[in-house]
Amino acid sequence: MPEYAILILPSANRVYTDTSPRLLHAELTVFGAAVLSTQVLESGTRSIGGVSYVTFTTSEPLTDDDVTLLSNLSSAYVLFEITGELLRPLPLAPADVFDSDLLTIQKYSGKTNELFTKLLLNLTVLACDRPRALVEGGLRLLDPLCGRGTTLGQAMMYGFDATGLELDGKDFEAYQQFIKTWLRTKRVKHKAEAGTLRHRKARLGRRLDIEYAASKEQYKAGETRTLGYLNCDTVHTDELLRPGSADIVVTDAPYGVQHGSRTPDQALARSPRDLLAAAVPMWTRVLRRGGALGISWNTHVVPRDELAAILTGAGLTVLDGDPYESLAHRVDQAIVRDVLVARKD
Repeated sequence: MPEYAILILPSANRVYTDTSPRLLHAELTVFGAAVLSTQVLESGTRSIGGVSYVTFTTSEPLTDDDVTLLSNLSSAYVLFEITGELLRPLPLAPADVFDSDLLTIQKYSGKTNELFTKLLLNLTVLACDRPRALVEGGLRLLDPLCGRGTTLGQAMMYGFDATGLELDGKDFEAYQQFIKTWLRTKRVKHKAEAGTLRHRKARLGRRLDIEYAASKEQYKAGETRTLGYLNCDTVHTDELLRPGSADIVVTDAPYGVQHGSRTPDQALARSPRDLLAAAVPMWTRVLRRGGALGISWNTHVVPRDELAAILTGAGLTVLDGDPYESLAHRVDQAIVRDVLVARKD
């Protein structure tokens, strides 16, 4: 059987680097089931020449198209074909539309690791009815708890339209300053409009709308993508966005009591459990049939079974069994992060 080895991309976060091989095993299995021409049979971790690799076998040799797809694995640095005692590198061609500094420049406390963000986004795209969008682009992504936009950045890298919602005004201001500066510095042809966000004459917050293209030629031809940031409560999602307007919903949920939403009397509802119970049905209305939702969260805050019940109650089909039940990992002493992926059938 053909055998391959992946050298893991180092992460600035040591804990995540140690976890990456196990998460990559699960991600490989999903790729094999969703888009590869051949099945991923076995995967493991092996030391070769004193260096640790993730290895896997397939029923048939990988095609060029398979290698193109695997180029987008979240933690893949180099892919080798194992031939006897030799490692033959296979050329990777990630579907990155922009430079990686779109994801790495921003540094702040609580930022989601960009490699994990890519993993979560990959798993969600592969669960929808257009899994090849990883290399073909064109999906519409919603992150209803977008913080300072790590998920929005990865959506841009893949050539997706993206909309994010975030209640925190400081996050809105920081992201607006960052993305406008980044677009100008990179000389990305775009137009940006910022203003007040209103619904039925009520002021909900602020908004930022950007239309851009990867090249001047694409911009002139009207081949543009959109990026939107709505500074408002996520419970307004289905009031502000059309039903069925998102292909995928991808979000990293609040890890602790410092995050939350607003109750009808404008008090801060500090429970992430209450926030998710109130918001998931609204996110689901915006998600089209055939689309998928991927969510990561702190299991110390909401048990897996309870969150799965919230998703099921909203009309989603939760994907279970291996590899979806092997994604839990420690972030720090107070956070054990897990992932749920669900489809809207």
